[in-house]
Amino acid sequence: MKLLITGATGQIGWQLQRTLAPLGDVTALTRAELDLAEPERAAAVVREMRPDILLNAAAYTGVDKAEAEPELAETVNAVAPCRLAQELAQSGGLMIHYSTDYVFDGSKAGPYSEDDATGSLNVYGASKLRGEQGIAGTGCAHIILRTSWIYDTRGKNFLRTVLRLAREKEELRMVDDQHGAPTWARAVAECTAAIVARCAGPSGDRSWRPTGVYHLTAQGSTTWAGFARTILDEYNALLEWPADFGEFTGPLLAKRVVPITSALFKAPARRPKNSVLSNAKLKRDFGLQLPGWRQLLRLAMLDTIR
Repeated sequence: MKLLITGATGQIGWQLQRTLAPLGDVTALTRAELDLAEPERAAAVVREMRPDILLNAAAYTGVDKAEAEPELAETVNAVAPCRLAQELAQSGGLMIHYSTDYVFDGSKAGPYSEDDATGSLNVYGASKLRGEQGIAGTGCAHIILRTSWIYDTRGKNFLRTVLRLAREKEELRMVDDQHGAPTWARAVAECTAAIVARCAGPSGDRSWRPTGVYHLTAQGSTTWAGFARTILDEYNALLEWPADFGEFTGPLLAKRVVPITSALFKAPARRPKNSVLSNAKLKRDFGLQLPGWRQLLRLAMLDTIR
């Protein structure tokens, strides 16, 4: 199969290049090579390459920044994915697109299923939701994977931010009234590879099955404060290992995590209080389920050992 990845330098895109390598001919493009801020040029690249499967890991992900740049967020997260899907609808390819828990308003008491009513609280989530709707409206074969609280051992993300701040401050103030499932980018990429292997038919067969929207997150849930506290605990436990942790070496200055409310954090974009997603549909249709978020965090931190 010809597999095309957008957002090659992003957290999920970078990991996809490694997990998909055994499954076909993988091409991974950076923003310089395929920029979703220019939908027509991006569509032309897809039209020329004619991939069997396009994995759209590129996105406008600045949740707070999107409040000041709604047009750009809309172009990257909604207009461009729709154009790519239109090209795939013409060629018969499959689109795997990554979306977000922020399509929900967080008012539900339990985990959200794929069929629950959406209603984003911020520009970012609304643009991602319109991207989902646009892709579905093209008639393109598609699998939309909603993820949550993505982190990795490289790039800019919560895990690395906490470890950096913990070297600078004695205490960390973290929001404790938002609930979600921290999910390692590599786990998402590995699960995606399993999905590709299952939905791809025999050579030349493009009757992709199954398709639709799926939730793909780690099991369980925590708050940002709970996530930060567990990061510190895991790091301190791993300090006893006789190994080199690269840039994160030696004891941390931070000794505690102080829980605060979302109101005290005062971010430009509102976040849902409940971002927990049910993964029952993914397990039912693909037989796949990620481990608990604590297990994935430990695996990710072990991955930093050199």
